[in-house]
Amino acid sequence: MLEKNNLRMTRQRKLILEILHKMGTHPSADELYDAVRMHLPRISLGTVYRNLEILSELGQIQKLELGGATRRFDWDTSKHYHIRCVECGRVDDAPLAPLQKIENELYGSTVFTIIGHRLEFTGFCPKCSLRHQSGSVSASP
Repeated sequence: MLEKNNLRMTRQRKLILEILHKMGTHPSADELYDAVRMHLPRISLGTVYRNLEILSELGQIQKLELGGATRRFDWDTSKHYHIRCVECGRVDDAPLAPLQKIENELYGSTVFTIIGHRLEFTGFCPKCSLRHQSGSVSASP
């Protein structure tokens, strides 16, 4: 994919992909930057951001633009949904198969050409749920 676009798999890109895959979470660029710096101490935040954008545009990773303010990244490029904690921002994969029926029902009833959809679930992660149950945090979804 990179070669088709006259781009090399640089050491930085390879490391970003490896770390993103190993993390198994949906980190922000800043979180990835901190992890990458452990291996490449002289890498800049700008380099990490640029490479994340390139990898996202080429379909190597997913850029998640969810309801939270922080943009997150996912190594899994397959169609799938996410659950976001409205308290701490944690993002997990939702254990639900993509709903093709939604797109099929919309097809023909709009002038838009449907190319996909996003569905985000919100709630409280287990840690934040415990805090809410104990009454130490006020809910504001």
